[in-house]
Amino acid sequence: MKLYSYFRSSAAYRVRIALNLKNIPHELITVNLLKSEQQGSEYLAKNPQGLLPALETDEGVLAQSMAILEYLEETHPETPLLFGNAWQKAHIRNLCFAIACDIHPVDNLRVLKYLSGELGVDDEAKNAWYRHWVEVGFEKLEQLLNSNHDYCVGDKPSLADVCLVPQVFNAYRFNVDMTAYPKIAAIYERCNKLAAFIDAAPQNQPDAA
Repeated sequence: MKLYSYFRSSAAYRVRIALNLKNIPHELITVNLLKSEQQGSEYLAKNPQGLLPALETDEGVLAQSMAILEYLEETHPETPLLFGNAWQKAHIRNLCFAIACDIHPVDNLRVLKYLSGELGVDDEAKNAWYRHWVEVGFEKLEQLLNSNHDYCVGDKPSLADVCLVPQVFNAYRFNVDMTAYPKIAAIYERCNKLAAFIDAAPQNQPDAA
């Protein structure tokens, strides 16, 4: 199993965490987004979308992080990250999608590049854009979390935590005031005491600048 990754890719970060939590052996192959290596012919032959991450398996290549996470969950159920009854699993997915579908896409690197490139937005305005959409999403997400839980859902990490931590990491990078979201910040700090999250962190990747 091969994971194509860039150290600051939030979506790749999610998959790195899940692979670590599940103790799944894999080879990490770095692809430099800033140098547009994801648009090279060799990578496009594996992932025509030209995005990261991509997970290469014996069965083929998956190129959407949420699909990858579900695949890992089904093929390696020993350490479940999607657990509980039907409602609880739906709740975990609900939190995942609130992050992966509502917050992340509008703040993705290619969106930021379009803002600063084609639209000529300066760095201050671009960063304000980023913070705005994170703050809008986090305000709602904070309300969905239970302050009595150690993690997003219950007392152990789930796919929701796998999605949350990379988004919070980037929020700190863009100077989002996390004091406004105490439940989210507490979960982030708790997760980052676990080896699986520490080892997956951007600063601990071989391609970290």
